[in-house]
This record gives sequence, C-alpha cells and structure tokens, in this order.
Amino acid sequence: MKFRALPGQVAAGPVGQCSRTLLPLAVAGLVAGCSTFAPAVKGVRDTLWGPSHPYLSGYVGIVVADEPQAAVAGHDVLVRGGNAADAATAVGLALAVTLPSRASLGSGGACLAYRPGQPGADSFLFLPVGGSVSGSRPAAVPMVVRGLYRMQIQYGSVDFSETLPPAIRLARAGATVSSQLASDLEVVKAPLLEDEGMSAVFSRGDGSVLQAGDTVAQPALAATLERIRHVGPGDLYNGALASSLAEGAATAGGGLTAADIRAALPARLESLALQNGGTRIDFVAPPADGGLGMAAAWHAAQGGTSVGGIGQSSVAAWRAAHSQTTDVAAAQAFVSSPPSGGRLPNLPASTSFAVVDRTGEAVACDLTMNNLFGTGRMAGSTGIVLGVAPGRNPAPLLPIAIAHHNGVVQAVVAASGQNDAADAAAAGLSNALAGRAGTANVGAGRVNSIVCGSHTCSGATDVRGGGLATGTN
Repeated sequence: MKFRALPGQVAAGPVGQCSRTLLPLAVAGLVAGCSTFAPAVKGVRDTLWGPSHPYLSGYVGIVVADEPQAAVAGHDVLVRGGNAADAATAVGLALAVTLPSRASLGSGGACLAYRPGQPGADSFLFLPVGGSVSGSRPAAVPMVVRGLYRMQIQYGSVDFSETLPPAIRLARAGATVSSQLASDLEVVKAPLLEDEGMSAVFSRGDGSVLQAGDTVAQPALAATLERIRHVGPGDLYNGALASSLAEGAATAGGGLTAADIRAALPARLESLALQNGGTRIDFVAPPADGGLGMAAAWHAAQGGTSVGGIGQSSVAAWRAAHSQTTDVAAAQAFVSSPPSGGRLPNLPASTSFAVVDRTGEAVACDLTMNNLFGTGRMAGSTGIVLGVAPGRNPAPLLPIAIAHHNGVVQAVVAASGQNDAADAAAAGLSNALAGRAGTANVGAGRVNSIVCGSHTCSGATDVRGGGLATGTN
C-alpha cells in the first residue's frame, strides 16, 4: 500500500507501529523513533528541486545568518517557492556543513515560529541532551534534525526531504571556509587536530587548520545527509544511522547508546510574551532561558533602565531558582521584576539565524554545540561532529523574539555571543521595533534581525562578523 503526504505532512510506510498518515500521528512517529518516511508525492505539490518548479521573482523574503553560504541556501529555498519554515530548516542543515564548530548535526537548540494571524508564536526546544553512559568525552544526542523536523512539519509547506539538497551539495562538492569557521578553527586547533577524523576534514595536511577561503569537503557527512533525505529523519534516531551513530560515539568516547538516541525528544511550548502597546512580542520559552534574559533586559529598558548586564544577571537568578522548569507563568512573573546582581560563568558559543517569507511567516533559531566543535570528535563513518553533553559546560543563552501587531510580523531578532547574547538581543529588539534593521554593539553579542514594513522586510547582521542578510529579489 502506498501512503500519500499532504503539504507539510509526512507519509510513513508500514514499518512496525509507524503506519501513520495524519499530521499529529506523523509527528508522534518521528519522535517515537520511526525510521522510514516517504517523500511527498509528485502531484500533491511540485518538489522544490524538480526541473518543473518555477522560480519566484520579486520579493521572496529575507534570510539573515552568521554564515553566508547557509543564508544563501535558505534564500534559494524561498526563491523556489518554499516558506519560512522550509528555508529555516535548510539554513540549519546547511550550517551543519558550513559552521560545524557551532551547529553540526550533533548540535541542539531552539526555534520560534509565527504564522500571520496566529495569536502568538510557538517555541520549539531541542536543547542538547546527554546520554546515560559516561565516556571520556561525554557527547550530547544530536537533536538538530529532530528539532528542525518538529518545527518544519507544523509550519513548513513541503516534505522535509526537500530541505536537504543545499546541505548535501555543500558537503559533497565542498563548502568555502568562512571567516567565522576559520576563526573558530584557530581557537581550538591544537586539541582538534589531535583527532584523526577531525584532522582529516579540517586540516590542510601540513599540520595547520583550514583558513578562510579554503574548501572543506565532507563526503561522510554528505552520505549521512543523503540517507536522511531518502530514508527519513527517523533513521538517525531508530534505524541504521542510529546504530552507526552510537557505535561511532562510543569509539570517540561519547558514551551514547541507541536507547539514549531514541529517547531524546524535542518539545513545542507556549512562548513567553510581553505587550508593547498593540504589539505582542513572543520570546522563546524556558528552559531556553536566553529568551527570558532578553525579555527582562528589554522590559527594563522600557522603564528607562540601561540594558547592559540585565539579561545575563536575570538568567543567573532564574537558573539559581528555577533550573530546567518549563513554567511559562513563572517566567512571565519573573520578567516583570527580576532580582538584581549575579553573573553567569563563561558560556559556550552558539549561532543564530532568522527568516521571513513573502507571506509574512517568520522563523528564528539559535543552535549550539555546548562548546566550539563540541567534544572535538567525530562519530565514525557518520561524519557528525559530536556536541558536548549538558552538565559538562553551563547551558548557553539562546535569545529569540518575534514581534507582531494585528497578526502581522514587525520584527524578528535572534542573537549569539556567549554571556552578552541576551543583552545584545534586547538592544537589537529595541532598534527593530523603532524600525531600524541594525544591531547595537553589546560586548561580544552578535545580533541577526529582520524589520518588516507595510510591503517588504529588511535584514541586518552584525557588522563585526561575517554573516549575510540576503537581498529582496
């Protein structure tokens, strides 16, 4: 029997208990570990990459990201008719190739998604999750594929498999080493090159790491991405890829088991929200508490208090009192009067991106490895750079916000920059709500923002970085 997938849905074949065709059950199939998902049927919707699909012209949307090739990958999806969720998924998967120091397939993170007319945005959390077995380099379960799938199946317009070709091409043909990746390589070059697998990919062969402008090809990662495209994302969590991942992680000292990989699930939560006159601002919900820090800093600024440091100190106080809670009501109350004082220890790196499409749908995400290049080890033949299990390093700040008025997006802001991320994001939000698609320099904070007017949107990335805001045509 053949199963048909409607736009944004997945058709699962009769594999064990995974014969599900309705959207909620398709989601349940993935998170329960189903490993086979068929591509969308031609005729229900043309595929993005088929020769018959026309390119859109004129304004198609905006993509802003810390890494240019990933931003272009997302923009290409918009040009071919995909929506913001499709494009954001393509950006996240492309970053696994072009910026594996911060966003490999071994990473985790959070996204915020909004569709015009909705009362509020949805928070999708797929934070790094540790394994049950300790190794010499405890690894996080790779969550980004599951998390992006969870978001894209609800907000996307095409089959998940259609978001993978840009990443596959970059991995197979070779991506250009960006200034950001080159900088990250320079920071950790000594320990990174101690590992044979990492050295084979990220060194020049003469004992030095790749430099900006070099080409990095990743055939093993290309094969993994190709298999996810044709077999389905569930294969990485309960199939042949999951077995290869567990075996490779064990060899690399990661301590992951097949049961760990299968059990790690993303979540969809209500967002933390504030009002600014008739504008509602949704922030990504705890335990992705960078949104809480961003909200606290922005709220304080509306009362005339300087933004600097409030985001960080608010998160420090929240973590001391609430840890991993998902109580949005408690977070709402906390934002209004956060305790003063307190600082966080040095936090790990992350990367952010944002997309708004021609219909006004918006998605923004933050991804992290919990350390530059995670554990510094690769999971065998999968080509996946393993993230660090939580607990080994403090949790990063992942601040994301979407502002909308009468069902129409006004601003989208996401940021990275370790301890300064939440405060920088709050400053960027203030600029965006004033109609300026620019970023305010707050320490090491790096902001990606999109500001929307009556007809089009404009995007901006931090001028001190090497990111890209794609054009409007």
